[in-house]
Amino acid sequence: MDALTKVPRRKIRESLSDKMLMSAIYAILIVVLIIVLYPLIYIASSSISSPTAVTSGKVWLWPVDISFKGFETILKTPLIMTGYGNSLFYMTAGTLISVVLTVMLAYPLSRRSFYGRGVIMMLVTFTMLFSGGLIPTYLVVKEAGLLDSRWALLIPNAVWVWQVIIARSFFHSTVPDELVEASSIDGCSDWRFLLSVVIPLSKPILAVLILMYAVGQWNAYFDALIYLKSDKLYPLQLVLRSIIIQNNSAGVMDPGIQVQRAQLAELLKYALIVVATLPVLLIYPFVQRYFVQGMLVGSVKG
Repeated sequence: MDALTKVPRRKIRESLSDKMLMSAIYAILIVVLIIVLYPLIYIASSSISSPTAVTSGKVWLWPVDISFKGFETILKTPLIMTGYGNSLFYMTAGTLISVVLTVMLAYPLSRRSFYGRGVIMMLVTFTMLFSGGLIPTYLVVKEAGLLDSRWALLIPNAVWVWQVIIARSFFHSTVPDELVEASSIDGCSDWRFLLSVVIPLSKPILAVLILMYAVGQWNAYFDALIYLKSDKLYPLQLVLRSIIIQNNSAGVMDPGIQVQRAQLAELLKYALIVVATLPVLLIYPFVQRYFVQGMLVGSVKG
């Protein structure tokens, strides 16, 4: 009975210096939380406040004179749903293409048996420092027949070098050479090994790649501004930009209308931020666990 008797745990007494250190850490974390959280609350509050309250500076934390005029203006724009659909397509298709190409490039570069991987990695890394420039890239896209098509936003920037480096480091540290040798002895082909072994072991890094590529595709607007002419192909970012331009007070002579448009334009900025960031905020909680794990493993080891 004595052996089964639970021994009460003794609580370790913290010294005064430890308590002061923990208090300082909590204070710093609280300050950081306020710094990060306040802009989000301010933007959300300003987006549902009246235009007069926003431009006069009355909104500093909570909504003032609650109004949904900004969102009403956005939803009345005919191209807003088209832009949403285009952005979802670019994000989904672009992320799929980018992740597949990144894995196909990063995994062979992580294997020591791959001949010439050092030279290829040097050439890939070289593109981070030097690029062809805007005009040569535009000419390449033009000669490829991709102008004013959806492929212009999917193919030219399909692979990001930094993501290749992270994925290569992850594969190098997670998939040992012994596992590759054992699979080859059992008669497993390279494609079968990649699909049946490597991919299931790579959920953390795949989550990182999906999130990074998805956020990049969702926020991208510069390529669309250069390569697209038809507004039916515009992503959401360009549609939102056109909404701000249309509600600008430039060229209006009536002072009253100028003030109203200036107030509405200021309100639209906050409403557009909410509209543009909502999908990313909805996706991130589902991949957060894998995202943190993949970033740590992919960037520290290898």
